[in-house]
Amino acid sequence: MSLPAWALVSPERRAHIERVVALLKSWADAMHVDPKEQGRWLRAGWLHDALRDAPLPDPLAHGPAAADRAAADGERDHGVLDAVRFHTIGSPDWDDVGRMLYLADFLEPGRDRIAPDRADLARRVPIERDAVLREVARRRIEWLVRSGWPLPVATVGFWNQLVRRP
Repeated sequence: MSLPAWALVSPERRAHIERVVALLKSWADAMHVDPKEQGRWLRAGWLHDALRDAPLPDPLAHGPAAADRAAADGERDHGVLDAVRFHTIGSPDWDDVGRMLYLADFLEPGRDRIAPDRADLARRVPIERDAVLREVARRRIEWLVRSGWPLPVATVGFWNQLVRRP
């Protein structure tokens, strides 16, 4: 798979998407993920920012727009569609594909200049996925709070699910 024909991305965005897909592939290989599940991860990676550079009224609209377009184009896997739809904010309803895309989008190596320890977090994913997922969610939520943005209901639910104790 690669970017869909309907994608609207700059060369820089395409490079980001390719790094996300490569990271997902490397984790799937390291974790010995079933090929069918690996395919789900990679499809979500290719789709997540396919409309990031489209003229949309809200910067967060690209995930839902890409999920809707992918569904219209034949994607039937609700886990893949939800991963794409909520990849920027998180979702308490995700299966593994959503969680892995959320991690890869944040930890892809082109973003190292923002937080130098991201490479270490990315290396830890295959053996400590849940701990790294909590750390990534914490950082993203802290950024939202510092920026003065409201926390989406899905983000709050996602965080509460991550920290729920048995």
